[in-house]
Amino acid sequence: MNKDIKLWQKEIENEIDKLNWEIEPKNLYAPIEYTLALGGKRIRPICLLLANHIFSGDHSKAINLALAIEVFHNFTLLHDDIMDKADMRRGKPTVHIKWNENTSILSGDGMLIKAYQLLAEYKGENFREILDLFSQTALEVCEGQQYDMEFENRSDVKEEEYIEMIRLKTAVLLAASLKIGALSGGATATEAQALYDFGINIGLAFQLKDDLLDVYGDEATFGKNIGGDICCNKKTYLLINALNGVEGAEKEKLNSWIAKERFDRAEKVEAVTNIYNQLNLKEKTEKVMNDYYQKAIKSLDNIQNDSFALKVLYDLAGSLMQRES
Repeated sequence: MNKDIKLWQKEIENEIDKLNWEIEPKNLYAPIEYTLALGGKRIRPICLLLANHIFSGDHSKAINLALAIEVFHNFTLLHDDIMDKADMRRGKPTVHIKWNENTSILSGDGMLIKAYQLLAEYKGENFREILDLFSQTALEVCEGQQYDMEFENRSDVKEEEYIEMIRLKTAVLLAASLKIGALSGGATATEAQALYDFGINIGLAFQLKDDLLDVYGDEATFGKNIGGDICCNKKTYLLINALNGVEGAEKEKLNSWIAKERFDRAEKVEAVTNIYNQLNLKEKTEKVMNDYYQKAIKSLDNIQNDSFALKVLYDLAGSLMQRES
Protein backbone atom coordinates (compact mmCIF):
# COMPACT_ATOMS: atom_id res chain seq x y z
CA MET A 1 0.00 0.00 0.00
CA ASN A 2 1.19 3.51 -0.74
CA LYS A 3 1.88 6.16 1.88
CA ASP A 4 -1.55 7.81 1.67
CA ILE A 5 -3.39 4.51 2.15
CA LYS A 6 -1.20 3.63 5.11
CA LEU A 7 -2.14 6.92 6.78
CA TRP A 8 -5.82 6.00 6.54
CA GLN A 9 -5.00 2.53 7.83
CA LYS A 10 -3.16 4.06 10.79
CA GLU A 11 -6.17 6.23 11.61
CA ILE A 12 -8.39 3.15 11.74
CA GLU A 13 -5.87 1.36 13.97
CA ASN A 14 -5.83 4.33 16.35
CA GLU A 15 -9.63 4.36 16.56
CA ILE A 16 -9.76 0.60 17.18
CA ASP A 17 -7.26 1.05 20.02
CA LYS A 18 -9.66 3.51 21.67
CA LEU A 19 -12.40 0.91 22.00
CA ASN A 20 -12.60 -0.26 25.59
CA TRP A 21 -12.71 -4.02 26.14
CA GLU A 22 -11.29 -3.91 29.70
CA ILE A 23 -14.66 -4.83 31.19
CA GLU A 24 -16.25 -7.86 32.77
CA PRO A 25 -16.73 -10.67 32.11
CA LYS A 26 -13.15 -10.73 30.89
CA ASN A 27 -13.48 -14.01 29.02
CA LEU A 28 -16.19 -12.50 26.82
CA TYR A 29 -14.32 -9.31 25.92
CA ALA A 30 -10.66 -10.40 25.94
CA PRO A 31 -11.12 -12.54 22.78
CA ILE A 32 -12.70 -9.53 21.04
CA GLU A 33 -9.75 -7.31 21.94
CA TYR A 34 -7.38 -10.10 20.84
CA THR A 35 -9.14 -10.48 17.49
CA LEU A 36 -9.14 -6.79 16.66
CA ALA A 37 -5.47 -6.50 17.65
CA LEU A 38 -4.46 -9.14 15.09
CA GLY A 39 -4.42 -6.42 12.46
CA GLY A 40 -5.31 -6.88 8.82
CA LYS A 41 -5.53 -4.54 5.87
CA ARG A 42 -8.58 -2.67 7.28
CA ILE A 43 -9.78 -2.28 3.69
CA ARG A 44 -13.49 -2.00 4.49
CA PRO A 45 -13.32 0.80 7.08
CA ILE A 46 -10.75 2.63 4.98
CA CYS A 47 -13.14 2.48 2.01
CA LEU A 48 -15.99 3.79 4.15
CA LEU A 49 -13.96 6.77 5.35
CA LEU A 50 -12.65 7.51 1.85
CA ALA A 51 -16.16 7.40 0.38
CA ASN A 52 -17.43 9.71 3.10
CA HIS A 53 -14.54 12.15 2.65
CA ILE A 54 -15.11 12.38 -1.11
CA PHE A 55 -18.47 14.06 -0.47
CA SER A 56 -18.13 15.59 3.00
CA GLY A 57 -14.52 16.73 3.10
CA ASP A 58 -14.48 15.73 6.79
CA HIS A 59 -14.91 12.06 7.65
CA SER A 60 -14.78 12.48 11.44
CA LYS A 61 -18.52 11.86 11.82
CA ALA A 62 -18.19 8.53 10.01
CA ILE A 63 -15.59 6.99 12.35
CA ASN A 64 -18.10 4.89 14.30
CA LEU A 65 -19.65 3.66 11.06
CA ALA A 66 -16.22 2.51 9.93
CA LEU A 67 -15.62 0.80 13.26
CA ALA A 68 -19.01 -0.92 13.00
CA ILE A 69 -17.99 -2.39 9.66
CA GLU A 70 -14.61 -3.58 10.96
CA VAL A 71 -16.03 -5.10 14.15
CA PHE A 72 -18.71 -6.88 12.09
CA HIS A 73 -16.12 -8.19 9.63
CA ASN A 74 -14.01 -9.60 12.43
CA PHE A 75 -17.08 -11.17 14.02
CA THR A 76 -17.58 -13.16 10.82
CA LEU A 77 -13.96 -14.33 10.99
CA LEU A 78 -14.43 -15.77 14.48
CA HIS A 79 -17.32 -17.90 13.32
CA ASP A 80 -15.69 -18.74 9.97
CA ASP A 81 -12.62 -20.06 11.78
CA ILE A 82 -14.78 -22.44 13.80
CA MET A 83 -16.60 -23.70 10.71
CA ASP A 84 -13.33 -24.04 8.77
CA LYS A 85 -11.55 -25.61 11.76
CA ALA A 86 -8.79 -23.04 11.20
CA ASP A 87 -5.92 -23.09 13.68
CA MET A 88 -4.27 -19.82 12.70
CA ARG A 89 -5.43 -16.32 11.78
CA ARG A 90 -2.84 -13.74 10.68
CA GLY A 91 -0.06 -15.83 12.13
CA LYS A 92 -1.66 -16.25 15.57
CA PRO A 93 -3.88 -18.94 17.12
CA THR A 94 -7.56 -18.50 16.31
CA VAL A 95 -9.90 -17.65 19.17
CA HIS A 96 -11.45 -21.10 19.35
CA ILE A 97 -7.94 -22.57 19.70
CA LYS A 98 -6.63 -20.01 22.21
CA TRP A 99 -9.83 -20.20 24.27
CA ASN A 100 -12.52 -22.66 23.10
CA GLU A 101 -15.38 -22.94 20.62
CA ASN A 102 -18.09 -21.77 23.03
CA THR A 103 -16.10 -18.66 23.90
CA SER A 104 -15.48 -17.96 20.22
CA ILE A 105 -19.19 -18.23 19.42
CA LEU A 106 -20.25 -16.01 22.30
CA SER A 107 -17.52 -13.40 21.77
CA GLY A 108 -18.47 -13.33 18.10
CA ASP A 109 -22.09 -12.69 19.05
CA GLY A 110 -20.90 -9.87 21.29
CA MET A 111 -19.01 -8.34 18.37
CA LEU A 112 -22.13 -8.41 16.21
CA ILE A 113 -24.08 -6.57 18.89
CA LYS A 114 -21.24 -4.08 19.38
CA ALA A 115 -21.21 -3.42 15.63
CA TYR A 116 -24.88 -2.40 15.80
CA GLN A 117 -24.19 -0.21 18.84
CA LEU A 118 -21.43 1.59 16.94
CA LEU A 119 -23.73 1.98 13.93
CA ALA A 120 -26.42 3.50 16.19
CA GLU A 121 -24.01 6.31 17.13
CA TYR A 122 -24.66 7.81 13.70
CA LYS A 123 -27.21 10.61 13.97
CA GLY A 124 -27.80 11.49 10.32
CA GLU A 125 -31.28 11.83 8.85
CA ASN A 126 -30.64 8.83 6.59
CA PHE A 127 -29.84 6.51 9.51
CA ARG A 128 -32.68 4.12 8.64
CA GLU A 129 -31.39 3.74 5.08
CA ILE A 130 -27.89 2.99 6.37
CA LEU A 131 -29.23 0.60 9.02
CA ASP A 132 -31.28 -1.30 6.44
CA LEU A 133 -28.28 -1.59 4.12
CA PHE A 134 -26.06 -2.82 6.95
CA SER A 135 -28.62 -5.42 8.05
CA GLN A 136 -29.28 -6.65 4.51
CA THR A 137 -25.55 -6.96 3.93
CA ALA A 138 -25.08 -8.90 7.18
CA LEU A 139 -27.72 -11.38 6.04
CA GLU A 140 -26.15 -11.69 2.60
CA VAL A 141 -22.76 -12.50 4.15
CA CYS A 142 -24.46 -15.36 6.01
CA GLU A 143 -26.02 -16.55 2.75
CA GLY A 144 -22.61 -16.54 1.10
CA GLN A 145 -21.11 -18.57 3.94
CA GLN A 146 -23.93 -21.10 3.65
CA TYR A 147 -23.29 -21.54 -0.08
CA ASP A 148 -19.58 -21.91 0.64
CA MET A 149 -20.27 -24.72 3.10
CA GLU A 150 -22.68 -26.44 0.71
CA PHE A 151 -20.09 -26.32 -2.08
CA GLU A 152 -17.72 -28.41 0.05
CA ASN A 153 -19.86 -31.49 -0.62
CA ARG A 154 -20.54 -30.82 -4.29
CA SER A 155 -18.42 -31.63 -7.32
CA ASP A 156 -20.78 -29.97 -9.80
CA VAL A 157 -20.49 -26.32 -8.71
CA LYS A 158 -20.78 -24.03 -11.72
CA GLU A 159 -18.62 -20.98 -12.30
CA GLU A 160 -21.58 -18.61 -12.01
CA GLU A 161 -22.56 -20.19 -8.70
CA TYR A 162 -19.07 -19.56 -7.36
CA ILE A 163 -19.15 -15.93 -8.48
CA GLU A 164 -22.48 -15.45 -6.72
CA MET A 165 -21.11 -17.06 -3.57
CA ILE A 166 -18.07 -14.77 -3.39
CA ARG A 167 -20.27 -11.77 -4.25
CA LEU A 168 -22.28 -12.52 -1.12
CA LYS A 169 -19.49 -13.70 1.15
CA THR A 170 -16.87 -11.10 0.24
CA ALA A 171 -17.96 -8.37 -2.16
CA VAL A 172 -21.22 -7.11 -0.61
CA LEU A 173 -19.55 -6.02 2.65
CA LEU A 174 -16.94 -4.01 0.77
CA ALA A 175 -19.66 -2.51 -1.43
CA ALA A 176 -21.84 -1.66 1.56
CA SER A 177 -18.86 0.00 3.28
CA LEU A 178 -18.45 2.32 0.31
CA LYS A 179 -22.16 3.05 -0.02
CA ILE A 180 -22.58 3.74 3.70
CA GLY A 181 -19.60 6.07 3.56
CA ALA A 182 -21.04 7.86 0.55
CA LEU A 183 -24.54 8.20 2.02
CA SER A 184 -23.21 9.49 5.34
CA GLY A 185 -21.09 12.00 3.44
CA GLY A 186 -24.01 13.48 1.48
CA ALA A 187 -23.70 11.68 -1.85
CA THR A 188 -26.65 11.43 -4.20
CA ALA A 189 -28.34 8.07 -4.69
CA THR A 190 -26.65 7.76 -8.09
CA GLU A 191 -23.21 8.50 -6.65
CA ALA A 192 -23.73 6.07 -3.77
CA GLN A 193 -24.81 3.34 -6.18
CA ALA A 194 -21.75 3.95 -8.38
CA LEU A 195 -19.52 3.34 -5.36
CA TYR A 196 -21.53 0.25 -4.42
CA ASP A 197 -21.03 -1.14 -7.95
CA PHE A 198 -17.33 -0.32 -7.68
CA GLY A 199 -17.20 -2.26 -4.41
CA ILE A 200 -18.94 -5.33 -5.84
CA ASN A 201 -16.58 -5.58 -8.79
CA ILE A 202 -13.38 -4.83 -6.89
CA GLY A 203 -14.53 -7.32 -4.24
CA LEU A 204 -14.94 -10.05 -6.85
CA ALA A 205 -11.53 -9.22 -8.31
CA PHE A 206 -10.05 -9.24 -4.78
CA GLN A 207 -11.29 -12.78 -4.07
CA LEU A 208 -10.10 -14.09 -7.44
CA LYS A 209 -6.69 -12.60 -6.63
CA ASP A 210 -6.76 -14.52 -3.34
CA ASP A 211 -7.52 -17.73 -5.23
CA LEU A 212 -4.53 -17.12 -7.48
CA LEU A 213 -2.14 -16.20 -4.66
CA ASP A 214 -2.92 -19.40 -2.79
CA VAL A 215 -1.60 -21.39 -5.76
CA TYR A 216 0.87 -19.10 -7.50
CA GLY A 217 1.94 -16.68 -4.76
CA ASP A 218 5.38 -16.36 -3.22
CA GLU A 219 5.41 -17.95 0.23
CA ALA A 220 7.92 -15.37 1.44
CA THR A 221 5.43 -12.54 0.85
CA PHE A 222 2.14 -14.47 0.98
CA GLY A 223 2.49 -15.00 4.72
CA LYS A 224 1.37 -18.63 4.73
CA ASN A 225 2.05 -21.87 2.93
CA ILE A 226 1.11 -21.99 -0.73
CA GLY A 227 -1.52 -24.56 -1.64
CA GLY A 228 -3.69 -24.40 1.46
CA ASP A 229 -6.85 -24.31 -0.64
CA ILE A 230 -5.66 -27.28 -2.70
CA CYS A 231 -4.90 -29.36 0.39
CA CYS A 232 -8.36 -28.84 1.88
CA ASN A 233 -10.16 -29.18 -1.48
CA LYS A 234 -11.60 -25.68 -1.14
CA LYS A 235 -13.88 -24.83 -4.04
CA THR A 236 -11.97 -21.93 -5.55
CA TYR A 237 -12.41 -20.48 -9.01
CA LEU A 238 -9.50 -22.63 -10.20
CA LEU A 239 -10.72 -25.93 -8.75
CA ILE A 240 -14.27 -25.43 -10.00
CA ASN A 241 -13.03 -24.75 -13.52
CA ALA A 242 -10.67 -27.72 -13.29
CA LEU A 243 -13.50 -30.05 -12.25
CA ASN A 244 -15.64 -28.74 -15.10
CA GLY A 245 -12.87 -28.74 -17.70
CA VAL A 246 -10.63 -31.74 -17.12
CA GLU A 247 -11.33 -35.03 -18.87
CA GLY A 248 -10.14 -38.64 -19.07
CA ALA A 249 -7.16 -39.75 -17.04
CA GLU A 250 -6.52 -36.25 -15.71
CA LYS A 251 -10.07 -36.08 -14.37
CA GLU A 252 -9.55 -39.39 -12.59
CA LYS A 253 -6.28 -38.10 -11.17
CA LEU A 254 -7.86 -34.89 -9.88
CA ASN A 255 -10.78 -36.73 -8.29
CA SER A 256 -8.32 -39.18 -6.73
CA TRP A 257 -6.39 -36.37 -5.08
CA ILE A 258 -9.63 -34.80 -3.83
CA ALA A 259 -10.74 -38.11 -2.32
CA LYS A 260 -7.49 -38.81 -0.48
CA GLU A 261 -7.61 -38.23 3.26
CA ARG A 262 -3.89 -38.88 3.78
CA PHE A 263 -1.33 -37.50 1.36
CA ASP A 264 2.01 -35.78 0.98
CA ARG A 265 1.22 -32.06 0.95
CA ALA A 266 3.90 -31.02 -1.54
CA GLU A 267 3.01 -33.86 -3.89
CA LYS A 268 -0.68 -32.99 -3.92
CA VAL A 269 -0.06 -29.28 -4.44
CA GLU A 270 2.28 -29.99 -7.34
CA ALA A 271 -0.07 -32.51 -8.98
CA VAL A 272 -3.17 -30.30 -8.78
CA THR A 273 -1.22 -27.22 -9.86
CA ASN A 274 0.01 -29.13 -12.91
CA ILE A 275 -3.61 -29.82 -13.86
CA TYR A 276 -4.41 -26.13 -13.46
CA ASN A 277 -1.45 -25.30 -15.71
CA GLN A 278 -2.56 -27.76 -18.39
CA LEU A 279 -5.96 -26.04 -18.49
CA ASN A 280 -4.40 -22.53 -18.51
CA LEU A 281 -6.45 -21.68 -15.44
CA LYS A 282 -3.99 -19.10 -14.14
CA GLU A 283 -4.43 -17.06 -17.32
CA LYS A 284 -8.21 -17.55 -17.33
CA THR A 285 -8.53 -16.46 -13.70
CA GLU A 286 -6.32 -13.42 -14.32
CA LYS A 287 -8.48 -12.41 -17.27
CA VAL A 288 -11.74 -12.66 -15.32
CA MET A 289 -10.14 -10.85 -12.38
CA ASN A 290 -8.97 -8.03 -14.62
CA ASP A 291 -12.40 -7.81 -16.26
CA TYR A 292 -13.97 -7.20 -12.85
CA TYR A 293 -11.25 -4.70 -12.01
CA GLN A 294 -11.97 -2.74 -15.20
CA LYS A 295 -15.71 -2.74 -14.40
CA ALA A 296 -14.86 -1.42 -10.96
CA ILE A 297 -12.76 1.43 -12.36
CA LYS A 298 -15.50 2.27 -14.86
CA SER A 299 -17.96 2.68 -11.97
CA LEU A 300 -15.47 4.85 -10.09
CA ASP A 301 -15.05 7.01 -13.19
CA ASN A 302 -18.72 8.01 -12.78
CA ILE A 303 -17.87 9.98 -9.64
CA GLN A 304 -17.26 13.55 -10.75
CA ASN A 305 -15.31 14.93 -7.83
CA ASP A 306 -11.84 16.41 -7.33
CA SER A 307 -11.41 15.16 -3.74
CA PHE A 308 -7.97 13.73 -2.99
CA ALA A 309 -9.83 10.86 -1.26
CA LEU A 310 -11.12 9.73 -4.66
CA LYS A 311 -7.54 9.48 -5.91
CA VAL A 312 -6.63 7.40 -2.85
CA LEU A 313 -9.55 5.09 -3.66
CA TYR A 314 -8.17 4.60 -7.19
CA ASP A 315 -4.75 3.85 -5.66
CA LEU A 316 -6.28 1.40 -3.19
CA ALA A 317 -8.01 -0.49 -6.00
CA GLY A 318 -4.72 -0.78 -7.86
CA SER A 319 -2.83 -1.93 -4.78
CA LEU A 320 -5.39 -4.68 -4.13
CA MET A 321 -4.76 -6.08 -7.60
CA GLN A 322 -0.97 -5.79 -7.37
CA ARG A 323 -0.64 -7.23 -3.87
CA GLU A 324 1.33 -10.40 -3.16
CA SER A 325 -0.22 -11.17 0.22
